[in-house]
Amino acid sequence: MTSTPSQSNTRSPYPIGTPGVPWGETERAQWRARQVRQRSYADDVERRVQQLATRFDVSTYGQLDYPPDRYPLYAIRTRNWRDDLPIALITGGVHGYETSGVHGALRFVERHAERFAARINLLIAPCVSPWGYERINRWNPNAIDPNRSFRDSTDAEEAAALMRLVAPWRDRILVHIDLHETTDSDETEFRPALAARDGKPFEPGTIPDGFYLVADAENPQLEFQRAIIEAVSKVTHIAPADEKGEIFGSPAIAPGIIQYELRKLGLCAGMTNARFTTTTEVYPDSPRVTAEQCIAAQVAAACAALEHALARM
Repeated sequence: MTSTPSQSNTRSPYPIGTPGVPWGETERAQWRARQVRQRSYADDVERRVQQLATRFDVSTYGQLDYPPDRYPLYAIRTRNWRDDLPIALITGGVHGYETSGVHGALRFVERHAERFAARINLLIAPCVSPWGYERINRWNPNAIDPNRSFRDSTDAEEAAALMRLVAPWRDRILVHIDLHETTDSDETEFRPALAARDGKPFEPGTIPDGFYLVADAENPQLEFQRAIIEAVSKVTHIAPADEKGEIFGSPAIAPGIIQYELRKLGLCAGMTNARFTTTTEVYPDSPRVTAEQCIAAQVAAACAALEHALARM
């Protein structure tokens, strides 16, 4: 199976808003009222981050105030930070609902970070969007997608806080890997919600069955991307292109690899001047994978990205 066909054409219009009319604050409030807390950032993320403080430098780089909730944002750095070494940036949970990105970032730190520490400084933000993590949602409570918001004039505090964290090292970062998922809910919920929010018609699509990468169209670094695909293929299957030669609506430029204009789209992976950048996309809804394999795929991708970048310094 190459993809999951959309069921959108059999569904009624999105339940919030008027077709063809962009949302105002009333519709955003209606949408926000539908979001239910389903898991705990404190239990799942904060607790593990705090346990890492015995081995790494752990700090907060901001706080999100979404009354009645407050979320401290955590950054993890390798100890003995050296100014003569380059930096690797690993980000997870920019879309809070993409579970393996969060837990993949944490597991990388727990099991693999120390073996890289003598060669490269590591900076990890494991859960950029904790409100979305708890509600298993793509957006923040203002119905803004943080991963379209990495711009100087951003309205998403999740993106603004991360950019402030990274700003002092923006030109020293060698590699940035941003850990994501593509899920069935992208097609059943999040893309229909986006169309309704913006007052546009919803165009049904398909969800790729397997792992793929999004390279930067301005700096694709195909050998880097291929090295990650090769490593991940030992853990889980790679998404094939469809009959149009596309993956999730974009032409495949190599097996398991598509490309976007990262900076133009305001994507997290385009926020630095790193030589090597990529966005991972795990497919957790495939009958061929487990949650454990999804996390392992993210970890394999991060390790392969660092090894490839370090070999070419």
